[in-house]
Amino acid sequence: MKITLDTRFNFNGSHVVTLREAVQQLRERDLACTVAAETVERKVVVFSDCVERGFTPLRSEIMAAYYAASREATAEAFEQGLITRGELEAQQAALARQFLS
Repeated sequence: MKITLDTRFNFNGSHVVTLREAVQQLRERDLACTVAAETVERKVVVFSDCVERGFTPLRSEIMAAYYAASREATAEAFEQGLITRGELEAQQAALARQFLS
């Protein structure tokens, strides 16, 4: 299934809307999401790799989002002093092996 702006889904579990309508509702409520370019670039690399390996676009998107969220959480844990630099590097290397190899 190809996901487009006209794809319909349950929004907030209450009613069916198109992706276009959902984005418009979020914009009206000023809930736009901004993401650092570096995060988007890493996610695109993972997404593209997953598609090339034969995963569906939805599964690829989920895997790419998981990869980006895991990297962000690990970096945040390091910045807060919860893990060492060695643990940060080890976790990031493990993520790269899992998703980029």
